Formats: sequence, C-alpha cells, structure tokens
Amino acid sequence: MPEIYAGIDVGSLCTKVVILDAGRNVLSSHILRSGGHYQGAAEAAFSGALESAGLRIKEISFLVSTGYGRARVTFSDTHVTEITCHARGAKHLFPHVHTVIDIGGQDSKVIYVNDEGRPKNFVMNDKCAAGTGRFLEVMAGALEVSLQEMAELSFHAQGESEVSNMCTVFAESEVISLLAQGTEKADIAAAIFRSIARRITGLVGKLGLKEPVVMTGGVAKNPGMVRALEEKLRTTLLIPPEPQIMGAYGAALIAAEQSD
Repeated sequence: MPEIYAGIDVGSLCTKVVILDAGRNVLSSHILRSGGHYQGAAEAAFSGALESAGLRIKEISFLVSTGYGRARVTFSDTHVTEITCHARGAKHLFPHVHTVIDIGGQDSKVIYVNDEGRPKNFVMNDKCAAGTGRFLEVMAGALEVSLQEMAELSFHAQGESEVSNMCTVFAESEVISLLAQGTEKADIAAAIFRSIARRITGLVGKLGLKEPVVMTGGVAKNPGMVRALEEKLRTTLLIPPEPQIMGAYGAALIAAEQSD
C-alpha cells in the first residue's frame, strides 16, 4: 500500500488539513473554523480531507499536527511548531526563500529560513491581535463590509486618512469616528491596511529584510493587505497558491520525511 501523509494545523481561528501522497503531491486539503473546540475541529477537518481524497484513516502512514491547538490533536503521531512548518512549506514551494511572513488569526511572525528549510531565527507578535486576521475581521465589521470588499475598496482610495491605533478596540473606535466624520470607506480601508503593514514592517526590521520573501497565512489571500505590505517593504511578496494551508502543508511534508 502506498504511503500517505497528513498535516493538521489547528489555528486559533481556522483548522487546516493537507494530505500528501508518496511523491509529495497534494491529494486533498480542508479548511474550517476552529470555533474554540480544537480537538473537534481537528477531527472534523481531518474527516473532510479524508473524504475528499477518498481515503480512510488507517491509510495514513504518518500524521503531524501543528498550530495553536496542536497538542489537542490526540490522534497525531507527533506535533511540531507552526514556525517550523511554515518554513518547511515555503521552502518546498519556493526553494530560494529567505524570509517568511506569516499572518495568522491571532498572531504574526517573521521567520528567517536556512538552506535546509529550517527556521534560522524568528520574531513574532502574539501579545495582542494587532495586525492579524482577527484584527482585519473586526475592522471590516466596523466598516460593515466583507474582507474582500474591504480589499477592493482600498484600491479606490483617494485621501490620506490614517488609523494610528493598533489596539483592536481603540482602532475600531477610530474607524467609527472616521465614518462619522464623513471619511470615505475606501480611504479608511486603505488606512487600515497601511497600519497593519507598518506593524509587520516593524517586525521585519528586528531581523532585517532578506529577499526573496514568502507570505503565508490566510491574510495573504487579501490583495489589499498584500499591496500595502509590498509598498511598505518595497519588495514583491511571493504568495503560495493557497497560503492559508501552508502550516498544514509543511506539517505533511515533515510527516513524509519520517519515512526518508
């Protein structure tokens, strides 16, 4: 029976699963909201990925869990930090990568990657939701638009509004005040993305920018955020086909290495 490998990334907002065949090809992937019940989310996401691939759990040769709730995945063979997994996944897709910027649901990280695809150094913001997926969700809610609509709005900005506060609660109040003053939603949307870009650039500055740079995490799917960060960093970001599953993808690659 051919060997099959799986990675589960249990994030604070979403749980992601990737299943690979022996050739490291993606057989299936699955994403769902974690909902605070990490073990249940892992089981449901894993079942979804197995069903999509037409597989049964006993056909999985090795399974690695990662992410915020990795220790809650009782059926995994081992667990690995998400920093290691994002580095490994990015290196596999982009062999020349030196820096990975991962913006997740509740934290953001900047990771230096060595030639073997392992983290050489990293910095992260995990003390508050500033500059994360959760922060963006709250800001979109304040604007009463979807995340996609907020990105589209930002491309039509004409003014130079600023959202200076990175505390989620105060930034939300700031956005509401700007709306009350008659500021265009497009200008506010662009200001929100610029404020996050400044925050991430500050993290990058602690290590120094080393190109090429890969951006992973669900926020990398937002073109407004990508553009703002590229402008602030003055570089082009490499974006995986599905950046949100990169932690799970890296975990599945590590699972495959167990048989090498």
